[in-house]
Amino acid sequence: MIPLSVVLIVKNEESRLARALDSVKGWAGEIVVVDDESTDKTREIAARYTDKIFVRKMDVEGTHRNWSYQKASNPWIFSLDADEVLTPELKESITKTVTNSTEHVAFTVPRRNHIGNYWVKWSGQYPARQIKLMLKDKFKWANEEVHPRALPEGTCAHLDGDLLHYTYRDWGDFINKLNGQTTLEARKWHRVYKEKPFKAWWKVFWGHLIWRMVDRFFRLYIGKKGYRDGYVGFVFATFASVYWLFTYAKFWELVKNESSLSRP
Repeated sequence: MIPLSVVLIVKNEESRLARALDSVKGWAGEIVVVDDESTDKTREIAARYTDKIFVRKMDVEGTHRNWSYQKASNPWIFSLDADEVLTPELKESITKTVTNSTEHVAFTVPRRNHIGNYWVKWSGQYPARQIKLMLKDKFKWANEEVHPRALPEGTCAHLDGDLLHYTYRDWGDFINKLNGQTTLEARKWHRVYKEKPFKAWWKVFWGHLIWRMVDRFFRLYIGKKGYRDGYVGFVFATFASVYWLFTYAKFWELVKNESSLSRP
């Protein structure tokens, strides 16, 4: 085994967790599972692979991730999601990195994003690099609720070998996640609105909203060749563009509800 801690943050992942853990079992020196109060058999499945299981309710994503990483014993951490699987090529690349000296403190990996069993190769979905390997004491996420910024204390480089990412079980799952993500995005901008109203209104103002929707669709479908994925590429670009429509609607609702409550 290599001096690496694989950290998973999970919630109700009984159908996918074993596949992810099988891809690192017997290879990583440590597996850490942080469970967001699952109500299914997630913790029972995790216990077959590790005794380092912690329960903590997700609050702010960046804060939650930083807390989880501190539960690892090894200097190097690989952040693995329950819907991801390491390929042999990626494991070899990671092994070389953590067992040799390097000047970098974080590394991105290329991901193959899937909808069901379909690998979405275009629309900017491949290689879709994401920071996954990092030095625990030299890396953290910003304390932000959604899409936190990476804050490495040093340089970031890239690894070879793909990470299989089974992002969405189906289109219904895509829509459910879109709903959850836009709720968090709206809450974020609502907090900004309380401190800097003009900045918030500019970001989610309806004219800016329409521009962002149109820009995202054509950028993904035409600019990043989503059309090469056929119907899947079209639907993907469409759903990605309405992300801002849903965010705006929820933000507007939060502002209006707050205004009505403040009236005598």
